[in-house]
Amino acid sequence: MNDYTQEELLFVWLAACAKLDDRARSAVARTCAQGLPFSELKKICAAVIQTGADGVYNTDRTPPEREAEQYLARLSEKHCFAVTPASADYPEALRAIPDPPIALFCIGRRELFSARKFCIVGSRLLPAWAAKTGKAIAAELSSRFVIVTGIAEGGDRAAIDGALSSGNLISVLPCGLDVDYPAVHAALKREIVKRALLVSEYPMGTRVQKSAFHARNRILAGLSEGVLVLAAGQKSGSLITAERALAYGRDVFALPHNAGAAQGAGCNGLIKQGAYLCTDAGDIFEMFGMERTAHAAPALTKEEQKLFAVLSAAGEGHAAALAAKAGVPVWEAQATLASLEIKGLAARAGGNVYTALKK
Repeated sequence: MNDYTQEELLFVWLAACAKLDDRARSAVARTCAQGLPFSELKKICAAVIQTGADGVYNTDRTPPEREAEQYLARLSEKHCFAVTPASADYPEALRAIPDPPIALFCIGRRELFSARKFCIVGSRLLPAWAAKTGKAIAAELSSRFVIVTGIAEGGDRAAIDGALSSGNLISVLPCGLDVDYPAVHAALKREIVKRALLVSEYPMGTRVQKSAFHARNRILAGLSEGVLVLAAGQKSGSLITAERALAYGRDVFALPHNAGAAQGAGCNGLIKQGAYLCTDAGDIFEMFGMERTAHAAPALTKEEQKLFAVLSAAGEGHAAALAAKAGVPVWEAQATLASLEIKGLAARAGGNVYTALKK
């Protein structure tokens, strides 16, 4: 298990063991963000215990530091770790927002916290062209930034598919690290853990609550230097991320959509309100004073070459049909198609249907 300071242990206790509701969690976060000394942090923990459900201070309770150590030991068994405002690598950008997370529970590449970050989000009902564009933008941006996103379908998935092969990706969950949400992304979550970083402010076992998405969105915006919205209806949660970003002084970009397109009304509205119009990664690089770099075509294994040739010839096809044409088992074809997705050479059109992208 990692060595944690006494301050870190108290933050972990507040985040994972004190059973705070969202309102109390936010209040504690605002107070702790002021850089209080250890003695004051101890007082906050004592006050939390005393104002519990029974309103009576329980002197027989396990000390907060010990409870935190026990929780962190369980985390360590699952190869997870905690980062708190008392940790050296707690993201500085988060310290500056009004209600920073009391702790971040993580699994994966801790060093990604120290890199520059850019957020990409979009509605779950993402048009195919926007998904393709978003994936390409994420792939190119990941050469200079760590891409920050969620783990839902649509905009999140486009960002993940574009950035995952580089490993420069942080996915922020609205639930505990051990909760598979959405369930269809359980395998994708494992891939993120292997290559990148998975983050949550919620302790293990925490199920998804509606309010958690708003709280999660503040982390997406707070971590990042800028936010790109790929698609958003008038009431899309992606607009909340954009609003948070503007409130935090971040740059907001939006993909333009056809006039009257319901899925793009939020994006077009952002552009009208002053967000930067973005059609490719070059628009973002230019805003940050960076030059674009040429990208070589990704190298393919023999299995990938074979299936990509079949998919390219067909243009689009179901995984089972593509497997039959390639003369390989369906399970092998599905794994290879997933790899081609990560390399930006295939896109899932829905279900197990895949579309070829240009090499």
